[in-house]
Formats: sequence, C-alpha cells, structure tokens
Amino acid sequence: MSRRRIPSPFRSRSLPRFAAVLAAATAAVCAVPALAVAPAASAAPIPIPLPLPYHHDVLPFLGHGAPDAGALGGRRGDHLRITVTRSGSDRTDGRFELYCHPRGGNHFDARRACDRLDHMTRWGKDEFAPVPQGAQCTMMYGGPARAHVSGTWAGRPVNADFRRTNGCEIERWSRFEPMLPSTVS
Repeated sequence: MSRRRIPSPFRSRSLPRFAAVLAAATAAVCAVPALAVAPAASAAPIPIPLPLPYHHDVLPFLGHGAPDAGALGGRRGDHLRITVTRSGSDRTDGRFELYCHPRGGNHFDARRACDRLDHMTRWGKDEFAPVPQGAQCTMMYGGPARAHVSGTWAGRPVNADFRRTNGCEIERWSRFEPMLPSTVS
C-alpha cells in the first residue's frame, strides 16, 4: 500500500508563492497605521475647534451650572437686575428686571435690550468689562447718570457699574443702549 501525499503550501513549488502572499498581507497590515498617521504629520496644522458659546435656550435644561428656575422666580434663561439713577427721566430711573430667553420683566424695552445684548455677546469676551485702567479717554462729561447691572448673562455672573464721566464711559454706556436708557445730559 502506498501512501498518498497531500500537497501542502509548505512543500515544494507552492512555498515561494505562499511566502509572497504572507509577506504582502503582513506589509498591508503594518502599512495601515502608517497611512493613518502620515497625512496628519505632513499636513498643515488643523485648528482645534473651540467650545461653542453658551446657547441661552439649551444649557439651563442640561443643567450645566445654569441657575435653576427657583432662583429666578420660576424663570429660566438670562436675568439682569438694572438700577438706573439720575438719567434725566422718571420713566428710566429705577430698578428693572430684564429676562431674556424667554424675554420678559419690567424693563422699559425688553425686546430691544435682549436683542442688543444677544448681538454683543461673543465667546471668550466679557461684554460687561469696565473701561481698562490707563485708557486714554476724552475729557468730556456726559451727565450724572449712573447704572448698576447684576445677574447672569450667557451663563456668567454680571456685576457692572456704568457712568458717563468721560468719553470712554459714554461710549460704553451707548453700546448698552437700550438696556441702559438714553440720557438727557
């Protein structure tokens, strides 16, 4: 009885072909990570996306440190308390509550005030920041009007004072109109 031999890839003529296929497969597997890294290493740096600014209608519902409804008298969103004195008008002097997102409160022009604040809001910028120390301002007097604004805007606490004692302060006040009233000088 003779034993029959079964061909094997490790024997005779098929060995070089099997080795070639195995080498090609190994090279392909090793090349995949290199191809994934090569374009990133040779390409220009890709800018890292920055977080988006606080969206007034979304974050309070997600609970990311936004004030709860109880703290705002059952309301959610941005809330500012504005106290204005010596503006030259009894209508615009006093304490006002301004709610935005949703809009409301007893502010004399809530719709325009919220729209203006929304337009001014930029990520990474404190729109309520005071005039920088050492700024060169014109020595003009805009009147005795003063205002204090406190509360929360765009997820940040606000505690700002406004006056019209020089050109820089007058310009800052004007940027916040109609949240702050136009004054009679």
